[in-house]
Order: sequence, then structure tokens, then C-alpha cells
Amino acid sequence: MNWTSKHVFTAEERAELQQELNIHPVFIQLLLQRGIRTFDEARTYFRPAYSQLHSPYRMKDMQKAVQRIQKAMMRREQILVYGDYDVDGTTAVSMVVSFIRDQLRYENVGYYIPDRYTEGYGVSYAGISYAADNGFGLLITLDCGIKSLDKILHAQTLGIDTIVCDHHLPDETLPPAVAILNPKQKDCAYPFKELSGCGVAFKLLQALADENGLSEEAVYEYVDFAAISTCADIVPLTGENRVLVHFGMERINRAPRPGFLQLLKKAGAEGRELNVEDAVFILGPRINAAGRIAHGSRVVELLTGGEGPELSKMAAQINENNLERQDLDREMTREALEMIAADNEWSGRSSTVVYRPHWHKGVVGIVASRIIEKHYRPTIVLTESNGKITGSARSIKGFDLYDALSECDDLLLNWGGHTHAAGLTMEPENLPEFIRRFDMAAVRRVKPGMLEPVLEYDAEIPLSFIGPSFFRILKQFAPFGPGNMSPVFCIRNLKIYNGHLRLLKEEHLQMQLYSPEQNFNVYNAIGFKLGEKYEAIRNAPSFSVLCSLKENHFNGQTTLQLDIKDLAADL
Repeated sequence: MNWTSKHVFTAEERAELQQELNIHPVFIQLLLQRGIRTFDEARTYFRPAYSQLHSPYRMKDMQKAVQRIQKAMMRREQILVYGDYDVDGTTAVSMVVSFIRDQLRYENVGYYIPDRYTEGYGVSYAGISYAADNGFGLLITLDCGIKSLDKILHAQTLGIDTIVCDHHLPDETLPPAVAILNPKQKDCAYPFKELSGCGVAFKLLQALADENGLSEEAVYEYVDFAAISTCADIVPLTGENRVLVHFGMERINRAPRPGFLQLLKKAGAEGRELNVEDAVFILGPRINAAGRIAHGSRVVELLTGGEGPELSKMAAQINENNLERQDLDREMTREALEMIAADNEWSGRSSTVVYRPHWHKGVVGIVASRIIEKHYRPTIVLTESNGKITGSARSIKGFDLYDALSECDDLLLNWGGHTHAAGLTMEPENLPEFIRRFDMAAVRRVKPGMLEPVLEYDAEIPLSFIGPSFFRILKQFAPFGPGNMSPVFCIRNLKIYNGHLRLLKEEHLQMQLYSPEQNFNVYNAIGFKLGEKYEAIRNAPSFSVLCSLKENHFNGQTTLQLDIKDLAADL
């Protein structure tokens, strides 16, 4: 693992902002690295406000979407809200259905979540048939639909109008919908392009509230849905996303809705302040697990439900789904890594594609991410479902996965996704050619050094800097995520305090550290998945670490600890 420093600004470059803010030069460095140059920009960054959200009407087709929904309500039409089975889709459906029922007081609204295994990703013909058979005249797709030209055309022939709310990259030809809400459309002037699918739906709620004379606060009650989807969908935590996550996590910590509360209880996380990491690693996997192991509609049922014992039972079942998902994840990752180790040709490739027909379709994306942790390549994990080969792809830094898959479009029945993640389906006979073509696409895009993982750090600091006051200011840089990652610091000349170095579960390091040159304060530290470095660190006279700072919650106590990203013996 290579280490590299982000740009270090000189004292002259820091001087103006330093004078205006009067905070430690390290924090000025962090702000400048995030593109913040003025006092006003710093105020906007440190003080997210709803006033920073753009008008929803700046999004192309918003007025058309609102007018069609208003028309449906005046006609007493049945409205079907359709979303994918992942976190983004299920939170979006839960949010829109709850808003229409509770705020617009309109009861003729239902929802549909496709089955991951029989229908797959996006709008399905089965979903269209359900809408037609049950008398739905208006279909609202959330987190999907932008690439569903044929399905939406089919809905149109059945007399069903469609409003598409999506954030995935559109094709040249758009579906024949009444309205398409997607800031990534070429002719959409909406200034912020990185909303999640649920974030796009949140903008629709803002416009509907305005049209129906509701207060802005009526919409803000649903910002927790947008926050969870934004965190889990790995979109940049900049601009509007930063505002949505800031207030959404505040809402969850202040008054979590019953469904989220039950999930937190089952995870043992009730009662403590949650952050983005908790949304990603506690709530996100449990919400996802329902769609991976059982059916995503359970999540909508949970998140739109009120108080009662049934809610606790649903949350318990979803928690069990997550435990099963973890077992599948471990077993499939083990099998995949063994396949790679036995493949003599793998080291000469620029990509990794592994396939086993028995693998669980709901876990392939997670396994792809696990493989990248061990073998740093653009990675696709495939399995068999309904006679087709299907799976998920994950990327590495600097590699445009969407662009590479575009070169294999003729070999795929359907596919979609982002620069960093995608899903795909193909006929079995196309697999060998797909593996060849995808690797050719990777070869053309992989630049020298790209297959060597690099860890960037924001600043080099002495251990003595770290303490409650330093961390108190650092917390104001949150929420952390893509585009605003938790700062990583390089700290050198560290030693193990009094032999306090443990190997946990054969893969994690737990230690206590100090620096004799700076002070003799002792700091707790954890290095997840760094167990292979146990012997090297145990025998090193001193070593350096890359780490971020986090709060550790254990037995009702909260302590500051170093979250070690990597460590190496000093030369």
C-alpha cells in the first residue's frame, strides 16, 4: 500500500483564510483541500441550512410531474410508487408513499418493489402487469426507469402514464414518460447533479408541498429517508447532499421514526448519537438485506408502519436476513479468492471476473467489494438466475466502470449503474467473450500505477495534537463521505504502550499507542483487517500510521480512538 500526501498549502496560501477564521493551521489546510477559500464558503460548509437547497422547479419536467400528480388526485386515480429493492429505492418509496398518504391525505396510493431474483433491477414487465391488473393509472418510478424505455412504452400502451425519478446516467433515447426528473439529463439546468434517487424524490416532495400549500417543514419531516439513501448510495457528500445528510441524521438522532428505531434496537445501537458511518454500516446493510435475502417490500412495510409489536417482529426478521447475508458474504468471498489464487493467468489481467452458478445473487456486489480489498482490480462477480448470468461490478479509483461496460453493451441483455458500481445480465453463451472484452476495455483505461492501491492523507501531525478540543473542531467537518471524507492524518514515531497489542479474530489489530518524543499520553487505536501486520509491528522499534479519529461507543461509554487505515515500521 503506497502512501501519498494531498497538496500541502504554504503559509502564504493559508494566511488570508487563517486571519478570517482564526483556527489551527491544520484545519485551514483541510478547508483549502476541500476547495473552501473564503469566510462565506466556510460558513456555508460549517453551517448547513435548508436555505442552501435549490428550488425544485429548476429541475427539468418538475412542473409537468407535479401537474400530473395533481390531476391524478383530482380524478381519484390509483397511483403506484415503484422503486428498486436497495436502500435508495426502498427509502425513496417509503418516503413518497408516506408523504402522499400523511401530508397530501391521499389514500389511493400503493407501492411495488420488484423481486431481485425473478424480476431483477429496474422497472419490470411483471411490475407493469401488476399496475395494469390493479387499475393504477399513474406510475411513479424512483431510483430507476431512466433506461426502461421498452417497459415504459409498454405501460403507455396499457393506458398507464409514468413519471420517472432517477439519478442514473440516461441513454441517448429517453423513455416516453409524462415527466422525467433526473438532473443528469443533458438539457436539465438543475445546478446540483449528484442527488441520490431518494434525493430526486425529495425534490418532488418539495414541489408537491408548494403546489398544495404545505409548509416547508412538512417536507423536512422526511429528510431522514433522503439522508439514509444518500449515505448508503455512496454519492458525494457535497452541496445539497451535505444539507440533506446533516438534517437527516439530526432528525434520526432527535426523533427516529418507528421503523428506523426498531432496526437500531435490533442492532444494539439505540440511544447513541448516530453518524454517516452508522447509516452506512448499521442501517444500510439491514435495509439492503431484506431485498438480498427475502423481499424489499418488507422494508417499505417497516418504514411506513406505525408503532406496535408487528414492527418489532419485522425488524427482527430483517436483522436475521442481515446475519444470513453476512454468512453468505464470508463463504462466497472465500470461494472467489480461492478461484483467483488457482488462476495462473489472473495476474496478467487488468480486471477480475469470477462466476459460480450457485452463488447467491443478493450478495455478489458485496463480494466484489471484498475481492477489491484483497486484489485491487475492477471486479465483477457473477452468478446464475433464471437461466441468465447476472451479477454486480465494482470499480477502483480512477476507473470509469460505466464507460467500460458501455463497450460490452451488445453482449448484455440489460445493465445500469454508475462510474463506481453497476449491475448486469447476459446470456450464458456470451460470458467468455464478455470476460475478454471487459478486460480489453480495462487494459485501455488502466494507467500505470492504477492497480496499486494508494492511501492519501490530508496532513502530517504529531500525536500531541490529538485531544478533545482538536476532535471537537474536527467533528464540525462532518458529515463525512465521498467528496468530504473524514480527514486522514499521518503520525510518525509511535510505539506500543506496555505491550498493549492484540490480534482480534485473526484479522484486526487493537493497540495502545504513545510517542515518547511528543508526550506520554496513551491513545487507543484499532486497525480493522490489518492483522497480517501484527508481527512486523510487534517487533518494530517504532512505526508510522495513517489514521482518522473517531468515537468508540462501548458499554455506554464514548471514548476517542485512532482508526488506523495502514501502518508501517519506521526505517
